[in-house]
Amino acid sequence: MSHPLSLAAVALVCLTTLVVGGLGLRLSRRTSDFYVAGRTVSPRLNASAIGGEYLSAASFLGVAGLVYGVGVDMLWVPVGYTLGYLVLLVMVAAPMRRSGAYTLPDFAEARLGSLPVRRVSSILVVAIGWLYLVPQFQGASLTLTLVSGAPSWVGGLVVMVVIAAAVGAGGMRSITFVQAVQYWVKLTALAVPAFVLLALWFRDGHPSPTVPDGWSIPLAPTAPDDHPVYRTTSTVLALSLGTMGLPHVLVRYYTNPDGVGARRTTVTVVALLGTFYLLPPVYAALGRLAFPVLPEGVRSDSVVLRLPGELVGGLGGDVLTAMLAGGAFAAFLSTASGLTMSVTGVLDQEVLRPRLARLTGGDAPGVRGFRFAAVAAVVVPYVVSRASEPLGAATTVGLAFAVAAATFAPLIMLGVWWRRLSTAGALAGLVVGGGATVAALGTTMATDRFTGWPGALLADPGLWAVPLAFATAVVVSLATPGRVPASTTRVLVRLHTPERVRLARSRTHD
Repeated sequence: MSHPLSLAAVALVCLTTLVVGGLGLRLSRRTSDFYVAGRTVSPRLNASAIGGEYLSAASFLGVAGLVYGVGVDMLWVPVGYTLGYLVLLVMVAAPMRRSGAYTLPDFAEARLGSLPVRRVSSILVVAIGWLYLVPQFQGASLTLTLVSGAPSWVGGLVVMVVIAAAVGAGGMRSITFVQAVQYWVKLTALAVPAFVLLALWFRDGHPSPTVPDGWSIPLAPTAPDDHPVYRTTSTVLALSLGTMGLPHVLVRYYTNPDGVGARRTTVTVVALLGTFYLLPPVYAALGRLAFPVLPEGVRSDSVVLRLPGELVGGLGGDVLTAMLAGGAFAAFLSTASGLTMSVTGVLDQEVLRPRLARLTGGDAPGVRGFRFAAVAAVVVPYVVSRASEPLGAATTVGLAFAVAAATFAPLIMLGVWWRRLSTAGALAGLVVGGGATVAALGTTMATDRFTGWPGALLADPGLWAVPLAFATAVVVSLATPGRVPASTTRVLVRLHTPERVRLARSRTHD
């Protein structure tokens, strides 16, 4: 059934994205403006932007759907998402900003001086970014179809076009403003309907939600051969370390003026995420009130959008549905813009810019390659989203976190804190961690033959794949001391020396 108010809300969010993104076209002139917003983004603005891009469809619709379907154990998912920023704060936020990199492959090459490590990092950035973009397009299609009856390909196409335009217009400067605005749009769009629905629930004296056995029992097995303690621990580890390895998260730290700003940004992000994640469990409980049994053919991650029509109805229900649809589209657009930015930067630097330079007989002209890369960064995952079967937003995003945790987390933590990391060790850690995770998750998706502990280890590989990647990098590094870069001490001093100290030393020498 078509909801004109919902269509108007979606159109307003898309128009706002284009207008705000267009501001970056006037402000972006240099390469650093397109890649890292000139490294001048304040902690508060950057924190809002990180909240905007990080709180994706998995956070808005997926977490509520998981808690609705599985129970309170899924509350560990938002805990893992938020915990990742505490790890970032303590371990790498300031050093990553001081690296002076534009992209994660830039950091890898600056730290290790290895072209193979850079190339493998580039491949992983693109793979993780596209894996994360696919559910954004699928979620947008689901949302627009649900509220308007539009064909299933339309929603993803709208997101693709809007994001390509916003990123191509002004790069990081554009999407910084876009994401900051959309965090507050999402929070408002989710909070207001939640409070209204709760108020109506208490006013009308509705009974408690109907839940299945084990829904409200922590660490309850979901099947006879389930291992809930292992599953939960592995999920939290993958989410917390995977946050550190997400390319679109890391690139935002390159936009702060200095390391202190990066730390202040992270503290503010934790507060913003904590506020937001209070709301999806509320929708899960309300979903259990409205739908004790999920109707046949209805996906659990669509429950949030169906609630106002079921519990309120009429014009009031349409208004609340419109708010949720607008907030959902803000989530798709802001997350997709961050992911597109990280993929665009790598495609431009590693693929298009060198080829344009060869064709023109010199440097690649202007930002042409960047804008071509922005189009390529969204077209490929959109096509995949149409050709693949939706797995559920939170499930697909979880795959991206698992791969990031087993590849980039070891590279970054060892690269920042361990001087004996060699190029061979870093490369081995990336290959083994990524290969083990992809093989395990691919096997789980391809067949259901494995049950018991083998099935649990393959379905949630974080608890063994991440230590395996760390151990591989360490053992190979110790076995290849001659492959430790000669510039290691100089790079580590740069990473760990506060900007004020470097400035004071510079003035003393002057």
